[in-house]
Amino acid sequence: MSDLALPRDIVLLVDDSPEALGFLTEALETSGFSVLIATTGQSALNIVERITPDLILLDAVMPGMDGFDTCRRLKANPAVSQVPVIFMTGLTETEHVVHALESGGVDYLTKPINIDELRARIRVHLSNARSAQSARVALDAAGRHLLAVRGNGALHWSTPQATRLINTAAGSEEGLDSVVRQIAGWMAGRDRPGFAREATFAFSERAEARLHVVFLGAIGADEYLFRITGGSSRADDAVLREHFSLTLRESEVLLWIAKGKSNKDIGDILGLSSRTVNKHLEQIYVKLGVENRASAAVKAATVLHEV
Repeated sequence: MSDLALPRDIVLLVDDSPEALGFLTEALETSGFSVLIATTGQSALNIVERITPDLILLDAVMPGMDGFDTCRRLKANPAVSQVPVIFMTGLTETEHVVHALESGGVDYLTKPINIDELRARIRVHLSNARSAQSARVALDAAGRHLLAVRGNGALHWSTPQATRLINTAAGSEEGLDSVVRQIAGWMAGRDRPGFAREATFAFSERAEARLHVVFLGAIGADEYLFRITGGSSRADDAVLREHFSLTLRESEVLLWIAKGKSNKDIGDILGLSSRTVNKHLEQIYVKLGVENRASAAVKAATVLHEV
């Protein structure tokens, strides 16, 4: 077996030329890859709905849906958005190369394909993809609420914790899309003097649910990192904080208790561990003079109703 790749490495080869498919398939399989073949862009889209490849080799010029459109549609699929795409093209003009990269490709090879060069580039991009995946797994394991977008505002990746927090706060599985759209509008002004690195976004359908977003900076050529924390209506927080002499976090926890959220939901929304939520609850019970969350929720709701 070649040391270039393990058997689990799957390459999706997309090309409408039978000659190119035969030549590249033989070369890739000899190098130890499993090869999936698609002769059209739509075929490639159908394949990734069932199987997630480790890398995609994509012909730029194909009848019907060309490689650029195919790549954009592949990248819109969360299951393969992080899979590296290497374009294969006979087009060497600068605008075509730029078009390939803007469509989501990480690299391009000029036809006729040099197999040694192909192997080297695949090795590099698989290694880079694995390093990026390892970093995301580490962030996920640490419970970090982070997401990254591209320069055009499109979602690049989101940790499961960030996705859960956003969707819980929004009360909808479409919450992530809503936040990404708001971030895209915010990022449009990032090059202007005085651009604020922090912003609070509200969901129009549930104005009391807010997310605090902090721009951490660029971490790649086209990758911008954000930290997400949950919050709530500042007016309600302030009322509870002042009335019961609570800390900021205690008032946020109490407000979500009054809205019927479980400890797990509160943790997801505020970016806290279950243990930390419980610690805040202990202090809230003492300050409110109650023994359980139901009594705390009633007291909080009564105070808010009076405002």
